[in-house]
Amino acid sequence: MRIVLAGPRGFCAGVNMAIETLETAIRIHGTPVYVFHEIVHNKHVVDRFVREGAVFVDRVEDVPEGSVLLFSAHGVAPEVRRVAAERRLLAIDATCPLVTKVHLEAIKYAKGGYRIVLIGHEGHDEVIGTMGQAPDAFTLVDSPEEVDALPFGPADRLAYLTQTTLSVDDASRVIKRLKERFPHIVGPPKDDICYATQNRQEAVRILADDADRVIVLGSQNSSNSQRLAELACERGIPANLIDGASEIDPAWFRGDETVVITAGASAPESVVQDCVRWLVDRYAATVEERTIREEDVYFPLPKELRPGGAAATAR
Repeated sequence: MRIVLAGPRGFCAGVNMAIETLETAIRIHGTPVYVFHEIVHNKHVVDRFVREGAVFVDRVEDVPEGSVLLFSAHGVAPEVRRVAAERRLLAIDATCPLVTKVHLEAIKYAKGGYRIVLIGHEGHDEVIGTMGQAPDAFTLVDSPEEVDALPFGPADRLAYLTQTTLSVDDASRVIKRLKERFPHIVGPPKDDICYATQNRQEAVRILADDADRVIVLGSQNSSNSQRLAELACERGIPANLIDGASEIDPAWFRGDETVVITAGASAPESVVQDCVRWLVDRYAATVEERTIREEDVYFPLPKELRPGGAAATAR
């Protein structure tokens, strides 16, 4: 067996920042530190922080008044911030800056009188937070067929935005159809799909063509991890999205395959290495790193946790 480790893989700058933010908040303030939704969509990361004293909530109203509340990497609606302030919570914002960019675009378009078509997956935390920036302005679509059903006409001022973790190919198809139906529609000056999502998809697209199977490390509720597995399957390569080595099925292998292993942007490198060891131990697999694109993006801690910030001093 030959293992090809895809690069880049695993944590992106936004996830690194969010995890470091929660670690720092726990170190400064002690526990419990409350987190609105999962800090990132990964079971291993969430379970680790639960053991360390983080409490994940889906309602701000469930956080005791005066507590520390961290907003996850996926971003939140202004209404969430309002309720947090009303409850006198010490709010720490770990929203990925690339998600914040989409929020600012949404606010700009809404103030300009545009109807905004958001390309994304219904119910995803990021989509909920983005649509919450201007609830009356948004319509959500996730396919060209849904674009065909939109009720807008030539007189409507239209703009589009995208969820940051979509399949580049899927988003391109929807944008293409939007522009065909509504030639006057406007969009952001730069692509909203984040650099890390695009890079991980590019690596799978290139490496999967020489593979017999692709294993993607990531949780089922991770949008960008799901897209990696789907991308391999679309190219005719069997793919499995798993949380860790315990979910590997020996029936997937003969023992002489080329297996590409990658990881979604919220999956720890430790689970990748666990899977590599599992395959090496059973099939004497060789391991090769293949990096398609280098990444050097870094996001600093939220201003609340920088020296002098409101949350940088212990309660």
